[in-house]
Amino acid sequence: MRLTAAVACDPHTEQDVLWHIAREAPQLRMWLIANPSATPAMLEFVAQTGGPGVRRAFEVLFESMDEQ
Repeated sequence: MRLTAAVACDPHTEQDVLWHIAREAPQLRMWLIANPSATPAMLEFVAQTGGPGVRRAFEVLFESMDEQ
């Protein structure tokens, strides 16, 4: 399987694949934040490990939650 942003965002992607992305693909971590299947533990891991675009992705997520 080729790991892409689409795979990281897809709610049907298996949890073990999402965790692999979280641990091994920092360039795709920001896309996990947009995945409704990402678990709280996974989001915590991503928040703590960071990566390109992670901070901004969380800002967008929290802004969208404030608007609701």
